[in-house]
Amino acid sequence: MCRRDPGVAETLMEAISMSALECQYQFRFERWNCTLEGRYRASLLKRELQSEPVPRVPAGFKETAFLYAISSAGLTHAMAKACSAGRMERCTCDEAPDLENREAWQWGGCGDNLKYSNKFVKEFLGRKPNKDLRARVDFHNNLVGMKVIKAGVETTCKCHGVSGSCTVRTCWRQLSPFHEIGKQLKQKYETSLKVGSTTNEATSIPGHSDQIPRTTDLVYIDDSPSFCLMSRYSPGTSGRKCYKDKNCDSICCGRGHNTQSRVVTRPCQCQVRWCCYVECKQCTQREEVYTC
Repeated sequence: MCRRDPGVAETLMEAISMSALECQYQFRFERWNCTLEGRYRASLLKRELQSEPVPRVPAGFKETAFLYAISSAGLTHAMAKACSAGRMERCTCDEAPDLENREAWQWGGCGDNLKYSNKFVKEFLGRKPNKDLRARVDFHNNLVGMKVIKAGVETTCKCHGVSGSCTVRTCWRQLSPFHEIGKQLKQKYETSLKVGSTTNEATSIPGHSDQIPRTTDLVYIDDSPSFCLMSRYSPGTSGRKCYKDKNCDSICCGRGHNTQSRVVTRPCQCQVRWCCYVECKQCTQREEVYTC
């Protein structure tokens, strides 16, 4: 695929980076801060393989659900933007055949090509599985990420004409900023539903939620570990920076925190000087740093 379609490899790398950074931003104040180095990522995403001599315990946590959703969302977003930016050979601007009032609006600009992006991502991530519950849950969470992207598409218009008379209006479709997508997926993570399987179909677990999962809900199989201590899923929270009266009790898991006082020097009282440079003073202050 990478040899056949110039631009795909670069877009995939961009999507991976964008998704990881957004995940780390959304979870920066929590016990699991989206640690994705090496074995932690593999353990969170790996599925149980029946062919293994000793099948591994599958990690179908809420965090796993978020990772699948943010990854598919990142790929969808990056591919649609790459098309409209002219970085792909097989796609270009969105033609938006469903814009309302097309007689009054002259299509112009370059819309993000969500139609091509959705088609590519569905083929890239695979068709609907007929396998175990974990495979279906992962597929479902992938679709949630794509649906959040689609729901955030907006039509942007600009007027053209004498004295701004708007005799011609140029319109195109734009995706929401990816930071907004990450925020919405984090909210879905907070309200995600635990599911189980009794008849090869996902159902809610009694005692966890009376809701039947919707197509826009994130779903998971297993209760998350505490992430307090080092494990195959995270390095734990020892040494993590926290914020007093905000999240130290939660992140440090009741173990308490250390306080360190240090002197820092930062630019301050900055002013723009004519022409074209910023002049700042250096201010020194003492601050306290809290670590678990």
